[in-house]
Amino acid sequence: MPDSTRAFVISNELPTLGLRALESRSGLWRILRTGAGRVGIAITGGLLAVALLAGRIAPAGPFTSVGLPLTAPTLAHPMGTDDLGRDVLSGVVHGTRTSILLAILVSLLSGALGIAVGSTAAWQGRRVDDALMRFTEFVQIVPRFFLAVIVVAVFGPGLDRLVLLLGLTSWPWIARVARAEVLSLKQQEFVEAARSLGAGQARVLLREVLPNALPPVVVVLSLTAASVILIEAGLSFLGLGDPDVVSLGYLANNAQRFLRVAWWMAAFPGAAIALAVLGLNLLGDGLNEGLNPRAGR
Repeated sequence: MPDSTRAFVISNELPTLGLRALESRSGLWRILRTGAGRVGIAITGGLLAVALLAGRIAPAGPFTSVGLPLTAPTLAHPMGTDDLGRDVLSGVVHGTRTSILLAILVSLLSGALGIAVGSTAAWQGRRVDDALMRFTEFVQIVPRFFLAVIVVAVFGPGLDRLVLLLGLTSWPWIARVARAEVLSLKQQEFVEAARSLGAGQARVLLREVLPNALPPVVVVLSLTAASVILIEAGLSFLGLGDPDVVSLGYLANNAQRFLRVAWWMAAFPGAAIALAVLGLNLLGDGLNEGLNPRAGR
């Protein structure tokens, strides 16, 4: 068989591991086969449904008084009411939507930056790799939480500022994973075959290498989303969140003064935070086994 024909066969028939793992039944079955994957998908899917249907689940809104203050959980108000007579369930539902939206936006921004920096560093190599990795290390050592406290104290609270801040400081871990994957893939046979067929460097990177490097990046993104929820909750708990937007941390902050007389005001938002972080961590474990071909062996 001529070399050009053999290269064409290799380029077109060699499986694209990342896309196949995402699309094939075997990849999905590996995720669902583990208890962590099933529980993670169930919890995360349930939270996404709550976020999407928040207006229907709690139509009264989180800032509307609907009953007597500090009422214990009842059938009418399953999570009780707060000090102003607002339904805690409505607050948890809308707070979950805020936390999920924030986690998604930060993950998208940090994922785009991390993939761009890590893949460019690995693909270009030498001086470009050294420069980008030194910059990555510098950003990685920046304490995100304390930087967020300073930014909020100086410029005021706001979800837009928090998204930019966390997105611009959460990408180094993703960049390192993307770089490692691209380095391991750039010497594979299907990459050499694509080059021998005359494909440009950008085309080979975008169409052949990056799809195969995505599975580990997706796992890191799920863990990044969990950390974002915790950071936002911590800032809001300290009173540095946006007072015009209800969040789970905002509810926990509001409950501090009533811990002895209204335990439900802190218990249910705290449980929602723990559940969201647990679901994302378990989803990351399931994705790691389902999307990593080596883990499935």
